[in-house]
Amino acid sequence: MFDVLVYLYETYWRPDACPDHAQLTRKLSAVGFETDEIQEALSWLDGLAAAGDAYHGEQSEHAMRVYSGAEMEHLGEASISFISFLESAGVLPGAMREMVIDRAMAIGGNPMDLEDLKIIVLMVFWSLGEEPDALILDELFVAPEERLIH
Repeated sequence: MFDVLVYLYETYWRPDACPDHAQLTRKLSAVGFETDEIQEALSWLDGLAAAGDAYHGEQSEHAMRVYSGAEMEHLGEASISFISFLESAGVLPGAMREMVIDRAMAIGGNPMDLEDLKIIVLMVFWSLGEEPDALILDELFVAPEERLIH
């Protein structure tokens, strides 16, 4: 499923540029994706659109996110730390954080792989028509061992 999501991110600048599900399914099949993988990704994207409609409003600067036991188990320490890093860097506001957590919880497997969470973060930005700044894109795409230290 994550390969389909990355393909959509790279192919369509914004979600509203994507064709309807039937046409998109045909295009993705033609590119070589499996039907079950396509359906899982499209269902996940429908959930992302619903999450975008559900999370609005401002959060107090003194508010603190407390993770439930199920969220901590599913997300794992690395993913929760990464979400906290993005929040502290000022690039992941509360509403977007909740979208990321919602969509991460919709994925199976414990704990969540950090690379998969990074794709979810990227897709949340994409779904809102926002481009993460260059440093965040670097954090999302470049493996730590491949970074150049200046």
